[in-house]
Parts: sequence; structure tokens; C-alpha cells
Amino acid sequence: PAGSARWFLGGRLNVSVNCLDQHVEKSPNRVALIWERDEPGTAVHVTYRELLDLTCRLANTLKKYGIQKGDRVAIYMSVSPLSVAAMLACARIGAVHTVIFAGFSAESLAGRIMDSGCKAVITYNQGVRGGRTTELKATVDEAVKNCPSIKHVFVAQRTDNKVQMGDRDIPLEEEMTKADSICTPESMDSEDVLFMLYTSGSTGKPKGIVHTQAGYLLYAALTHKYVFDYQQGDVFGCVADIGWITGHSYVVYGPLCNGATSVLFESTPVYPDPGRYWEMVQRLKINQFYGAPTAIRLLLNYGEEWVKKYDRSSLKVLGSVGEPINKEAWQWFYQVVGEGRCALVDTWWQT
Repeated sequence: PAGSARWFLGGRLNVSVNCLDQHVEKSPNRVALIWERDEPGTAVHVTYRELLDLTCRLANTLKKYGIQKGDRVAIYMSVSPLSVAAMLACARIGAVHTVIFAGFSAESLAGRIMDSGCKAVITYNQGVRGGRTTELKATVDEAVKNCPSIKHVFVAQRTDNKVQMGDRDIPLEEEMTKADSICTPESMDSEDVLFMLYTSGSTGKPKGIVHTQAGYLLYAALTHKYVFDYQQGDVFGCVADIGWITGHSYVVYGPLCNGATSVLFESTPVYPDPGRYWEMVQRLKINQFYGAPTAIRLLLNYGEEWVKKYDRSSLKVLGSVGEPINKEAWQWFYQVVGEGRCALVDTWWQT
């Protein structure tokens, strides 16, 4: 098509190798992910070596159940190291992931599965957010009733609660413990498909946008490094969900390609109180904080004391994403949160 962009023609790579193996060779014990779970103070640190292990076991599990290069896999999970490993496992074996925000209805999920022709779904038994549990597996069950393309549903445990398991359901962690921790990466062409992601549907029916391997990875890594002035050793805190392009680029692919430490935020800005973001910044010593104007406007209404309670001296760069930021929110973010000393980058991307 006219005006199509193609990068590194004839090049070969594997995105998961760029995000994991290259760092494991040099600094295996560097922290890749800090999982800021819903309950504050229960953060889990995952090293590059541990994330590679998770990814390879998950990749081998997918292969065991017939997922091959080019197959589509739906990921309907809350933000966690396992959901990141699911994305990278697809990349490792050349499968195409389509992450569907875990707040979407069964109907929305089914529509996206059918449109992309997914062979499998990876999900959790339940999700946990803002002190409440959500029924992810039950939503998947409802959705796949109308999706003949789905052969398997891989179910991981986010809570200890039992959910109904049927013939096509596979307990994911159980299978992963049996799987090999080494998985040879598939050699991919620069222009092979890496993932599909559906637009929010703000302009009509959601459209499945296709991103390819090399150009996308370069773009994510480059913008993560230069837009946010990322320096080695920084803790990068993007609070986006992996269900959006921001989560793909600035929670997963950009930071991991750059060997960064990336924060995975499972909760909400007001749980257990409106100081959550800033308490997290203090506790995890976050250097770049990247969030949405909607959340900033919400927090602004609760007053400055929730911000000023916590030490934000680790912050160097603030970022805004998802929609245009209004003047009042910008000034509050810059003056109150950043104490007038942090660069504030107002970013604009597209799915």
C-alpha cells in the first residue's frame, strides 16, 4: 500500500532475545520488573533471569499445546509478571499476541477473538484491583462459547479461589513447572507480525492494528530512552495497563529492550487512598512517573496533602499520556507532584 513503512528489510531477529537474553548474559540479577500488586507494600521483584525462565516455560507450554509461529493468542490478564511473560513467550515462538484489557466484557472479548482468529486464550482465574476481585475466567468462558477458533484456555492463579475448569482449560502454572526452562527463540523476519492490538473504538468499531517486529521494537526502545531521559539504573514507573499501547511500549517492550527496571501497577490511583501513587514513588524510588490526565484530575480534587505526605525526591521526569492534558492538571502535576523541578513530557502516540 502507498506510504507503508518498512524497516530493516531482510533482517532477522527475535524480540524476546532483545528484551531478555541479551541482559541475562550481562547482568542476570538486574531487576526487570517490580510488580506493584494491589495491596500496597506487597511488591514482588523479578530479575531478568527469572523473567527469561518464566517466559521460556510459558513458551514451551504453548508449543506443547500446538501453538505455532503465526498463530494468534489472546491474553486477557491483569498486569503481572506472568502477563508480561505471556507476551514475551508469544514473541519467542513467533505467535502473535493480542492483549485484551481485563476490564472488557465477554462480548468485547469475543469480538476481538473472532476478528483475529485466536487459537488460545491465556487468562487468570480472577483479577484483583482496588480491593475487589473480578471474574476473569468466567468472562472468558462466556466469550469463548461463540468462538470456534479457540482450542485451549490457559488458566493461571491470581487468587486461591477455585474456578470451574472444563475440557479445553489448562492449569497454566502446573504445566509450566513441568516445562523446560530453555526455549530456542524463533528467527523472525523484521516485517513479521509481533502483535495485534485493538483500538479503543472511539471512532466506531474497534480496529485490529498490526505491529511488526523490528521497526516497532526500535521505536519503543528509542522513545523510552530519549523521551523520558532513561538512564541505566533508573526505576521506570508507567502506570498504564498492558491492555493499551502505552503498556505495550512503556511497561513491556521499550523498558525491557533497554535493560530497564519497569514497574507493573496492578491497582488504582485511589486504593487504599489518594496517596497511592506517591507512596509507591517513595517506596520504590521511582525516577520517571508516567500517567494519564484523567488520574491527575481525579487526584487534584483530593488536595495537595496526599502528595506532600510522601518523599518524591527520586522523581526526575513526569509524563502524561492518553489524552490532551488541561492547564490546571499540567500545573498541579508540575508544581505539586514534581515540585517544579521535574521535566514534564506530554506524549501523544497512536495504537
